[in-house]
Amino acid sequence: MTDVILLGGGLANGLIALRLAAFRPDIRLTIIEPYARLGGNHTWSFFDSDLSADQHRWIAPLLCHHWPGYSVTFPNLKRRLACGYQSIASERLHQVVSGLPQIRAVFGRQVLRASTHQAEDSSGETWRGTCVIDGRGYQSSPTLNLRYQKFVGIEVETIDPHGVTEPILMDARVAQGGDYRFLYVLPLDGQTLLVEDTRYSDIPSLDFDRLKHAAQDYAIRREWKIRRIRRTERGILPVVLGGNIETLWQKYENGPAPVGSRGGFFHHTTGYSLADAVRVAEIVAETEPLTTQAVFSRLYTYARQIWTERAFYRVLNRMLFGACEPNARYQIMQKFYRLPQGVIERFYASRLTPMDKLRLVAGRSPVPIGSAVLSLVHHSQPRRRGAVS
Repeated sequence: MTDVILLGGGLANGLIALRLAAFRPDIRLTIIEPYARLGGNHTWSFFDSDLSADQHRWIAPLLCHHWPGYSVTFPNLKRRLACGYQSIASERLHQVVSGLPQIRAVFGRQVLRASTHQAEDSSGETWRGTCVIDGRGYQSSPTLNLRYQKFVGIEVETIDPHGVTEPILMDARVAQGGDYRFLYVLPLDGQTLLVEDTRYSDIPSLDFDRLKHAAQDYAIRREWKIRRIRRTERGILPVVLGGNIETLWQKYENGPAPVGSRGGFFHHTTGYSLADAVRVAEIVAETEPLTTQAVFSRLYTYARQIWTERAFYRVLNRMLFGACEPNARYQIMQKFYRLPQGVIERFYASRLTPMDKLRLVAGRSPVPIGSAVLSLVHHSQPRRRGAVS
């Protein structure tokens, strides 16, 4: 018998385990993970301004890299922003969480069935607990109208020092190829870079080899001489245009409490989930009694709250995907990065003020007004027949 059963050992459940271990050290946790380690093969990044000082403190054991600023580059704009940026590597998540004394991590097992009080894994073992939490990733649903941020990254060791001192969050001076495309670069040390080819796309399919080669080509054009590729990673993140969060949650009733992207806890424009995962972990740790039903109720309330608060992001997403040709989408982001740094920070932190929202839509539009208006209506609801969301 265990107290909390965590289905999946990704970021959301890893943070829940870390928070519970510190906040409620008497709690016993079991993580059921299908792969050989927690966290998979990922790098999670966030801005300093995304989290409070207390949140920075309690996730500090997971942090691998911190930079004082970052840059973006577009055809008609190059800018450095003095906002701190941090990253967590999946290897560190595994080391820290699996080493917690309250944690039992079970690897190499799929969850076959789960309810509010138990889970059965692929070995035939049944685990019972008072709280069952499902962090196994987004489950496809026609409830949400989605587009996608998808990427392939290569971690490369360079022959010579590469000379990059801060992250390049967007380099959009590349052929767009039918999507909003940019390169993302993290300098992990003086001779190690993570280079990701990223696309904002209408479809979720990912051509791994094509994007991997595109990332390599970019590194070559930048004259970073590659000694070897240490590893690769990939991701397909949801970008929300419309839908109904209550309908999404209805299908989880009488089952485990969903967290991470499964429960809709992610930034609606970037698909990034770390900031929401931190807050979800705090909610879980503060819930009393710590039962599936109590956690489900509190997280459902939070999911509806952020859905309402982020309606403006879905409006912007509909404009991004519906108001201009894919090859011209970079112009919207180029205009966005001309805004004051505070507005940009609050955008990524999902804390836009009414004045911020006015700034985002004011001024000369980089897309035709008529197309912008039509996009707001056309993409507001889930796609029906033939949908991939």
